[in-house]
Amino acid sequence: MDSNDVREEWADRSGEYSPTYYAHYGPDETSELVRAKIERYAGADARVLEVGCGVGRHLAELAEAGFSELSGVDVNEEALDVLDETYPELSAAGEFHAGTIEEYVASVERDAFDAVFSVETLQHIHPEAEWVFAELARVSSDLVVTVENESGEYGTVNHVDEQLPLYYRDWRTVFTELGFEEVESAERKRDTVRVFRQSE
Repeated sequence: MDSNDVREEWADRSGEYSPTYYAHYGPDETSELVRAKIERYAGADARVLEVGCGVGRHLAELAEAGFSELSGVDVNEEALDVLDETYPELSAAGEFHAGTIEEYVASVERDAFDAVFSVETLQHIHPEAEWVFAELARVSSDLVVTVENESGEYGTVNHVDEQLPLYYRDWRTVFTELGFEEVESAERKRDTVRVFRQSE
């Protein structure tokens, strides 16, 4: 499976882990955690981008807390349709893009956002597209928050439903080598939360 195959699998996803699946659950503990980290380090007036925003449930948590400059990108167009229906105020106030993370961030200016975050999204980026991590570092002026599955051996791959690849990476090394400092990390049952700030 190459990088295009991976993107197409997520773009056409239905059933479990599909847009309607996540819309049903709404914001959760992870949403609250991401909001708290961004509030602490960047403030509620931060310009925030979520990559792999899906139906917007994590951004909805930020909007409810008073964040107003929210953006998201997702490869699944249906997810953004579900976002329109589920969170109409967020949809109207935010800026959302249907397309790949790679295409979107390459078109964004340096330091366009104060904070960039992902929730179990970067783990699915194909090795051919790892250059996108440097692009995420480039577009964030201050903060990167990753909530990714790190339960496997770094450098190996697992598969969701025996199809979609999940690549285990050392996110601390990835972003510290891109000029960030890890200021917090916590292992959870399903994933690891890491908070990075631009090194001064």
